[in-house]
Amino acid sequence: MLNEVQPRTASLLISEPFMLDPHFKRSVVLLAEHKDEGSIGYVLNQKSDFVLSDIVPELQDAAFPIYIGGPVGNDSLHFLHCCYDRMNSGEEIAKGIYWGGNFETLKLLIGNNQVMKNEVRFFIGYSGWDNGQLLRELDQNSWLVTNQYNPDLIFSDEEGNLWKDIVAGLGPKYAHIVNFPENPMWN
Repeated sequence: MLNEVQPRTASLLISEPFMLDPHFKRSVVLLAEHKDEGSIGYVLNQKSDFVLSDIVPELQDAAFPIYIGGPVGNDSLHFLHCCYDRMNSGEEIAKGIYWGGNFETLKLLIGNNQVMKNEVRFFIGYSGWDNGQLLRELDQNSWLVTNQYNPDLIFSDEEGNLWKDIVAGLGPKYAHIVNFPENPMWN
């Protein structure tokens, strides 16, 4: 259902086209947890200049890209994966998508080339909302929400067009938004 965050489903939050906050400008956020106490998510389309080996030196050949998950906790590393069959850990937040898990196991799997780049996504930091904050932002039309998406998008390396692809996929009512200029003054 569009524009309704489901409590036990990993919803996608799509920023409105003129959002001024640089952390969320034309961003797609996978909402991993939504509770009364607050919400946690990860920006899927903001790749950093780092790869995993920059952050975890013992994985010297691990060229897995690192994404900027959001403005909170930028000293922490998080991950999503679709390889529960090998990890045997992580919380399933959507069909076939797992949040976190045993990082030591993941490091071993990566070191042995048993996990590929399209099976895990790493983030520095996360996006967080206090109690009621996300609901207020939804009321202000800062975000579109969808629970209907292809899970493969979460691990795709096509993050450059992700915002446009997701918005266009919402249907004709929203598809025209992708043509809005990034700055309304450019109109």
